[in-house]
Amino acid sequence: MTEQRNCQAAVAIVLPSLDPDYKFEGVVKGLVDAGFQHIVIVDDGSDDAHQRYFDEAAAYPVCRVLHHKVNLGKGRALKDAFRYVLDELPEVQGVVTIDGDGQHLLEDIIACGERMLALGDKVVLGCRDFDQPGVPPRSVAGNKSTSRMFQLFFGIRVSDTQTGLRAIPRAMLEAMIGMEGERFEYETNMLLQMKRQGLGFVEQPIATVYDPEDYSSHYDAVKDSLRIFKTMLKFKLGR
Repeated sequence: MTEQRNCQAAVAIVLPSLDPDYKFEGVVKGLVDAGFQHIVIVDDGSDDAHQRYFDEAAAYPVCRVLHHKVNLGKGRALKDAFRYVLDELPEVQGVVTIDGDGQHLLEDIIACGERMLALGDKVVLGCRDFDQPGVPPRSVAGNKSTSRMFQLFFGIRVSDTQTGLRAIPRAMLEAMIGMEGERFEYETNMLLQMKRQGLGFVEQPIATVYDPEDYSSHYDAVKDSLRIFKTMLKFKLGR
């Protein structure tokens, strides 16, 4: 078995999604064609008009689709997928979380999974380069400001605080489930709590993929930013 094939067999892909579009189809098919044997998809309360995407994904034998009746948030979707892996997939050695909008390239997903397996005891963060042209200004501003705050207030050096591409060893999943946060703030709290709990991480450079003609996100610039900064303040105050 090759190293790449080992990654595809030993790692579960975790893909949370809300009202996906045509890009979601390509992401799922790409993972299946690449030979990933465990793909856990969470439908986080999508409406009826978007259910066909999940039905099509569920038709692949390697895909398991979990459904939330209402939107519970990305954090809850990730936690439910982690619980499913722990309870139902004993052969899996870790997970790689990805987004369903095509921003994460297959080669980067595999690279993060392989590095996590090789290290064994560290989370691998797939980090984008926000100095490249074409990145939406709100993404540049949001990530650079939070990165500076992470370093200044918490002593955490991380270049991409909001990356959705994260490879997490199985031994850390229980801790991840116990961390606070139900929506986008969960990914911020994950990094903060990893420092508090002594869980190490490394950065893996990945491609920065944005289509300026077709960029969309369920991230609410006001509400979710407030949740993130509230999470950081709460951590700073030691609560």
